[in-house]
Amino acid sequence: MSTISAGSGSRLVLASVVLLGLAACQTSPPVAQPPPPAQPVAESAGIPAGAREYKIVAEDSLLQILVYRGGAMARLGHNHVIASHHLSGSVYVTDDLGQSRFDVEFPVNELTIDEPAMREMAGADFPPGVPQSARDGTRKNLLSEALLDGANYPAVRLRATGVVAAGENFDVDVEITLKDQVHPVRVPMKVDRKDGVVTASGEFPLTQSELGLKPFSAAMGALLVVDEMRVRFEVRARE
Repeated sequence: MSTISAGSGSRLVLASVVLLGLAACQTSPPVAQPPPPAQPVAESAGIPAGAREYKIVAEDSLLQILVYRGGAMARLGHNHVIASHHLSGSVYVTDDLGQSRFDVEFPVNELTIDEPAMREMAGADFPPGVPQSARDGTRKNLLSEALLDGANYPAVRLRATGVVAAGENFDVDVEITLKDQVHPVRVPMKVDRKDGVVTASGEFPLTQSELGLKPFSAAMGALLVVDEMRVRFEVRARE
């Protein structure tokens, strides 16, 4: 069997320490990349004729974004649950739900990372025990200039521009305004109306690249954040 010299051993130890540091849900943001072309910010959504306005009830609403680790060294990182408890805005409901619209936003600086209750709700891929250092590092990275840039763009806006029946549910065309750029997506949604309350819920995949964001990657791709996320939501609005 071959042996390793003391000098080589030191270099291997140093390399291992560096890789472990990269794996710990970085506290330094990735290098900012120019975003792909996007539409300019849309004007305020018009209120449909005859619509009844329902106001979002923040304490009864929740948005979750599930972010997954990847790469050969994925075991050294964590999956993360990003959540917003501060949705605000209006839903404009008409007798013909196909004409209904909404205009909602949430503050990015109030997003939470890996609340124990949120991880438990998210399922088996999100076990408890994420270190506070990893949570803090993920939050710093998320709000950095390279990603959400919370210092300069404090809110994300979600605006419905079209509603299409899809069986018993609906497909909703939504414009996501992020850092003054608009990104259209289609969101499957279940809608319930009862006693002056509208509840919309659903889950769908969304990639970071669709939003003009570059997923984190380190160690030549051995540790990375998977581009595709899962978005879960339940939003309640009252007349």
